[in-house]
Amino acid sequence: MQLDERKKKILQAIIRNYLETGEPVGSRTISKYTDLNLSSATIRNEMSDLEELGYILQPHTSAGRIPSDKGYRLYVDTMLEEKEREIQEMKEVLIEREEKTDQLLKQVARVLADSTNYATMISAPAIRKNKVKFIQLSKVDPHQILTVVVVEGNVIKNSILHVEEELTEEMILKLNILLNTQLNGLSLDEINLGMISAMKAQAGIHSELVSGVIDAVADAIKADEDMQIYTSGANNIFRYPELADQKKASELINTFEEKELLSQLVNDTLSEEESGKNAIQVYIGDETPVQSMKDCSVVTATYELGEGMKGTIGIIGPKRMDYDKVIGTLKTLMSQLDALYKK
Repeated sequence: MQLDERKKKILQAIIRNYLETGEPVGSRTISKYTDLNLSSATIRNEMSDLEELGYILQPHTSAGRIPSDKGYRLYVDTMLEEKEREIQEMKEVLIEREEKTDQLLKQVARVLADSTNYATMISAPAIRKNKVKFIQLSKVDPHQILTVVVVEGNVIKNSILHVEEELTEEMILKLNILLNTQLNGLSLDEINLGMISAMKAQAGIHSELVSGVIDAVADAIKADEDMQIYTSGANNIFRYPELADQKKASELINTFEEKELLSQLVNDTLSEEESGKNAIQVYIGDETPVQSMKDCSVVTATYELGEGMKGTIGIIGPKRMDYDKVIGTLKTLMSQLDALYKK
């Protein structure tokens, strides 16, 4: 017999309440716990049906109900289906967004280089100080647990953790509740040793699994460290005699091609913005963090595409660059990117 939605919601409420309290669950508790707006009598009838179908048990006469193995199985399968669907939808949206963003940023770099006659760069948006959105543990086999960690920006990290002791479905559910209750909404900096110790204590013999999940969270938060940077107009450097010296020009061209040093410039700009300084930074000569740009001026701007997704736009030219035009162009571009994201 297929359970209707009302029975499913009541069963879910019983399981969630039991996992939280460890106490048998009565109809009055369920009437307060769900949004079904049903009377206690109606809920009692539904609970009797669920008991007859084998999804819940009554451990003692006059006591509330607890989930059966069959009830746990339905709950776990339903939960995993929902989470897998959510994750798949996130991946599809993320892939589509990344493809569109990739094309957009390449175009922005080209347009900037053409309109300013300077060299330009733009970093793909990355999460700054990512926070955990949710964690899902599920059993692959008796000694392997699949860990799925989703952080802000819908960055998804999957990993397989080995366990010595086989986990019951009830224990996996309890660990899911423990981990999500403690870690959701936190950044890596906010997850401290005291919190980890408390979670390990609650996990008991499965404390090492908590350590593995923390490592998976750290990996997910750091997953975006390989920064994507788009450049254009490097050859514009040769327009300016003070930069056209073979050695200077060669160093600048190499910087644009290898891009590692540009990552340093991006991180410096984002750090300055986060410390409360202006979203637009102007580096003149020795002020720039990139050695090969010591004879240049660099103007950078931080743009944001929501959910903490930030990137850097940079314009590199001679010290006699048209600062007014460059800063005005960057301000306009930041507004356009913001408007485009909100559409």
